[in-house]
Amino acid sequence: METIVNKVAESGIVTLDLAPYIPAETSLATFDLKPFLFREMILKEKDYRAALQTHDWAQYEGKNVAIFCSVDAIVPVWAYMLTASYLQPVAASIYFGSTDEMIKAMVMQRICSIDTSEYADKRVVIKGCGDTPIPDAAYVMITHHLRPVAKSIMYGEPCSTVPIYKAPKASNP
Repeated sequence: METIVNKVAESGIVTLDLAPYIPAETSLATFDLKPFLFREMILKEKDYRAALQTHDWAQYEGKNVAIFCSVDAIVPVWAYMLTASYLQPVAASIYFGSTDEMIKAMVMQRICSIDTSEYADKRVVIKGCGDTPIPDAAYVMITHHLRPVAKSIMYGEPCSTVPIYKAPKASNP
């Protein structure tokens, strides 16, 4: 009777799935300046300040909030700053831009905080398939982050990978 050998398990390959670095949708919120504009075109300072004072800020409690304006209007920088000053006490974090831009920024921060020591001199496969959409920028960032320490970096699944990087072999003197 032949013993079945799992060559993938014995290869010492470490798989890194980027899905856990994607924030949960329930942790995200948006603040669009559009409803605060006069005729969706003009920001009136007095009216804006009054509206912010009565706005329900509790809905952003513990959320990661993207601040943006969804219409093509001239919005002074101080308006975004004023919004951020109201959000700061309640929101987990605040980003300027769309939800996609916020997710991308959050993923980049999370990837940069990965302790690379557990990947030192290892063969690493960055998981390429899954149900969670991963921004392309995340794959670029993880490659940049791991290349200085990894023995090799591959993309895909351990049984079917695309080689990305292989460290040069040390030469003997």
